[in-house]
Amino acid sequence: MALNKDSLLNTLLVTIALCVVCALLVSAAAVGLKSQQAANKELDLKKNVVGAAGLSGDRSVGEMTAAEINQVFESRIERKLVDIASGKFVEDADANYDARKAAKDPQSQKPVKGSYPIGLSNREPQAWVYLVKDSAGQIEKVVLPVYGKGLWSTLYGFVCLEKDLRSIAGLTFYEHAETPGLGGEVENPLWKAKWIGQQVWEQGKPAVDENLRVGVAKGAPSEANQAYEVDGLSGATITSRGVSMLLKYWFSQEGFGPFLKNLASQQGAADGKANS
Repeated sequence: MALNKDSLLNTLLVTIALCVVCALLVSAAAVGLKSQQAANKELDLKKNVVGAAGLSGDRSVGEMTAAEINQVFESRIERKLVDIASGKFVEDADANYDARKAAKDPQSQKPVKGSYPIGLSNREPQAWVYLVKDSAGQIEKVVLPVYGKGLWSTLYGFVCLEKDLRSIAGLTFYEHAETPGLGGEVENPLWKAKWIGQQVWEQGKPAVDENLRVGVAKGAPSEANQAYEVDGLSGATITSRGVSMLLKYWFSQEGFGPFLKNLASQQGAADGKANS
């Protein structure tokens, strides 16, 4: 028996049929594109590491092709898993280790402690770091993952240190939801460029928490702090404070301090002071 096109039953059947078809199409697209999404995610990570390390040459990293980014990453960068508490490389690291998942897993997460609150209660026990090598295979720079709360969101980024393990070579944020034009200016190339050459710890003193000086100033940095701080983001006090705190935390003994000290020792600076 044919249904009346204008009947309620016919309307419901058509609606259900459309929902089922759309759900199948969305599911098929999600499954079919899963590998491409994973590849894009990996490429984006590589792009940000390459950008933080300043390996894009005269161009911005956004102007590099996927092939160029992959070539630079594979030829110049070694990914290593670090135990944050001990600062030692993890032997036989699981290549699929996911730091974000580990930070949220009650079985593995570690509490965020110390003098530099990042607005989060827990962090991962281990983290991937990126060693930038020169043509002789020697460590030229180190790229570290950093994150912490801003005003509206958690800012995720990478900070790169020069070979001396005290001077910033680059800073980039690749994921956040701060206010465009205000806190969102953490992505402004002009502001990011101000970080290059800034010192993390007070010059001439050991790389310990008491000597941490890196941060964002309120307005312009004072003359005494020009080597350590950059201009505050106009109209974004909380985001600026968040960037200061997350950098101090991740460079502190609760963050990558033990790793950087170990790495400095391996390179001949047993007290963690600058290498030449």
